[in-house]
Amino acid sequence: MTEVQPTLTPEEGREALVLARQSLERWVRTGERLTHTGPWSGGLATPCGAFVTIHTADGALRGCIGHMIGEGPLGDLIIELGVSAGTKDPRFRPVTAGELPGLSYEISVLSPMQRTLAEDVRPGVHGLLIRKGQYSGVLLPQVATEWGWDREQFLGETCRKAGLPKDAWREDETQILTFTAQVFSE
Repeated sequence: MTEVQPTLTPEEGREALVLARQSLERWVRTGERLTHTGPWSGGLATPCGAFVTIHTADGALRGCIGHMIGEGPLGDLIIELGVSAGTKDPRFRPVTAGELPGLSYEISVLSPMQRTLAEDVRPGVHGLLIRKGQYSGVLLPQVATEWGWDREQFLGETCRKAGLPKDAWREDETQILTFTAQVFSE
């Protein structure tokens, strides 16, 4: 499937949030995966990358997992990522049933990535994927806004997340890729 520029309606965004929540709740309570019968429609049928981010009631990060490229319908990916964000983020222990009512969800639906120059990066508009050799790191567009980072800070923090020196983005062999995200939050 070819990746396309995603555009979800507000209703589809709400549906994606419900899918993420229901998929994790079902997995935690029963150990079973949420299934969708029939074809997806609209934006949820679109093959594109996405991230699911989970926060606690006090706003702390509880999990975030995503795929930069979608290989099937977005709806299927959201179901998968809902479970993964709550159970497979290596920074956190798996979500428990007692935590479920206090969690909030955010979905970031990604555009295709484009290779770019550092001077063309726009914090708050672009997300970043930085690659050098075996190292890579991703930060979503909203992260730069949340932390108040300028372009150089955003590039440096993405390098740091990749396990690279903060100024690795200045090196010729470092690849800088940007993407945008349509974000839906509870």
